[in-house]
Amino acid sequence: MKKTAMIIAATCFALSAPMASFAAMEHEHGDMPMDHGSMPMDHGSMKMDHGGGMMAMGKLAHEEVVDGVKATFKVIDIKAKMKEMGMKETHHIMVVFTDPKSGGKLSEGEVKVKVIGPDKKEQVKDLMGMEGGFGSDFTMPEKGKYGIMAKFKLKDGKVRSVKFRYTVK
Repeated sequence: MKKTAMIIAATCFALSAPMASFAAMEHEHGDMPMDHGSMPMDHGSMKMDHGGGMMAMGKLAHEEVVDGVKATFKVIDIKAKMKEMGMKETHHIMVVFTDPKSGGKLSEGEVKVKVIGPDKKEQVKDLMGMEGGFGSDFTMPEKGKYGIMAKFKLKDGKVRSVKFRYTVK
């Protein structure tokens, strides 16, 4: 978790995104399988503003309404900044969920993303809850099409999923 938090913090600092600390959130997995691995995930140790700062950056990768929730995915190329810091991650994937009728943000929940590269290698990560959205860094070094699959469970308890392709040029 410390490495993930450090990567997120360094990325945001490098991209001049605002950061603030906040109290830890409690998560309930319910019936949604979430394998956090051997390290405990403290999703509440950091906040970054995906609603403004970072969400205003990057390329719109996909937008879709699923069971009454609008999911907006963006991808930021962070390869150069991460390389300067000796890190291998190349892209920051973020998602913001909103109510399509009211436009209000739906910022409580859990998100798991799987990225499958052109070489068929898979990465699976829990996105970190951030003010207004969720995000994490991924390694997408090869040019070509990547399959991105997200499974998310918001405050209403309903499990939803989204699939799309993103091309690294």
